[in-house]
Amino acid sequence: MTERVWRRLAAALAAAAAAWFLYDTLVAQRDPALDAQAAADRAFEDGDYERALALYRERAALQPGNGFALRGIALSLMQLGDGAAALAAFDRAIAAEPGMAFAWANRGILNDRMGRYEAAAADYERALALDPAVADGPHWLTRFLRNQPERPPTIAARLAYLRRELAKPPERRLLSVPEKDAAQRPYQQ
Repeated sequence: MTERVWRRLAAALAAAAAAWFLYDTLVAQRDPALDAQAAADRAFEDGDYERALALYRERAALQPGNGFALRGIALSLMQLGDGAAALAAFDRAIAAEPGMAFAWANRGILNDRMGRYEAAAADYERALALDPAVADGPHWLTRFLRNQPERPPTIAARLAYLRRELAKPPERRLLSVPEKDAAQRPYQQ
């Protein structure tokens, strides 16, 4: 290509970018609920669970019964260590959208953390029945962005482990390894 063609191409791309920027800022209709959801998701990924909780609650106020907002509230409460409130929030999220496999998987993680292993196994089974892809765990791009090169344990692996351990006599069970359990991240969709 000649210099003239490159300049025209660059000018066309700059004009297209400027037009998109003007449209996006002046013309496009913003959805406050989706903006609150995006901000909450960013805060959650950044580990700012208090802010994420406030933003997910804002999203839920704009759209009561929204499963993603309710699940975000539950995830934030879980990460903040408020198990009872998180469990109630997961129950609301599942009632709002019973087909949301990630809500079941995360409630399973919460039940697991709370030592409610039978309930955790039942939630993991339900999540896998709803969406077998939940067994894949985080996508490679998500792991890359988290600087997580090793594939973390999945709920399918945890379910198999729980089933094996729960089949043993109670005195021989090893259901929790705190160092490994603390590294388990919740599922995002």
